[in-house]
Amino acid sequence: MKNKVRNFNRIAIKVGTNVITQSDGSLNVGRMLRIVEDISVLQKRGMDVILVSSGAVAAGKSEIVPSRKTNIVASKQILASIGQVKLMSTYQFLFGKYNIPAGQLLATKESFRDRRHYLNMKNCMTAMLENGVLPIVNENDTVSVNELMFTDNDELSGLISAMMDCDALFILSNVDGIYNASPSTPGAELISEIDPLSDDPSACISNVKSEFGRGGMLTKYSIARKIASEGIEVFIANGMRDNIITGIIGGRDVPFTHITASPERKNGVKKWLYHSDTFAKGAVYINDGAKDALLSGRATSLLLIGITRVEGYFKNGDIVRILDSNGNCIGIGKSQYDSDKAKLKAGEKNSKPFIHYDYMVLNDIVKENASY
Repeated sequence: MKNKVRNFNRIAIKVGTNVITQSDGSLNVGRMLRIVEDISVLQKRGMDVILVSSGAVAAGKSEIVPSRKTNIVASKQILASIGQVKLMSTYQFLFGKYNIPAGQLLATKESFRDRRHYLNMKNCMTAMLENGVLPIVNENDTVSVNELMFTDNDELSGLISAMMDCDALFILSNVDGIYNASPSTPGAELISEIDPLSDDPSACISNVKSEFGRGGMLTKYSIARKIASEGIEVFIANGMRDNIITGIIGGRDVPFTHITASPERKNGVKKWLYHSDTFAKGAVYINDGAKDALLSGRATSLLLIGITRVEGYFKNGDIVRILDSNGNCIGIGKSQYDSDKAKLKAGEKNSKPFIHYDYMVLNDIVKENASY
């Protein structure tokens, strides 16, 4: 497929650990400089750019070897605390060559769980972009705990690109994109374009992970598919190639995989909810009548009369899953009751909705990802 010139106002770029680190974990400053040069070209064209960069833990490994007495979680926190300083100072130095001020944002899953925190982060990044500051985002590994860690920075980049209303997300790894077999297999071919509505290459995607990173290509595709369904173009490409981002945008003949965007974009609240399935604090079971009403295609809220059982502990405003009588998840939403009150009022008539339609999403991706 022939490439074409693309016009974007705002993009997010995710750079994997294996792109900007060497085999010993030390930063590959030369490769980082090539990426910075590409970003500087895009900024000169008036494009907003957000950089999501891995590499902190790997960079820390090149500086210190934690004591054997230190457990795995604490070791990672130490490495991240040292490596993040090194990573950010290197980026600041390199962007400084092009007179681009860069600012650091460290996020955890908690940053996206609460809508107030979510909006605070969005407002901060918006202000940075408006003032010509390039946001550099990474997971805050120094405070993250295993159960609240992102799958990897692919997931974080998807959340950021959706939150910031990006036109496109570029996921840079050390391979050219998604292949129809393992890239090491003789005869394997690069898939240049994937329509997530009609194509599903999952079965042929290798999920081998890099030495220092946490994510594989299957994770990248899963995130890309979800983001594309929100109306954001996604490109998976090789960050080891010079000028790969400007090459894709400029229509040059470079290899990549394009996951095409849905023509329909979600609004702010629905977008936040769409990525909140892993943040659910509890679940409610509903009867068949309520299920039919919710899936009818009409704007329908979930009423207490349709709830048969309440599970988990949650507060007013928390995310909960909506399960049918067989335990299948059909959606998620923001509760207007705490769990104790919901248990007391389940099955009642003439009360305010348990979940208002405006704060509910019902879709296939939530159903695929959810397990309570």
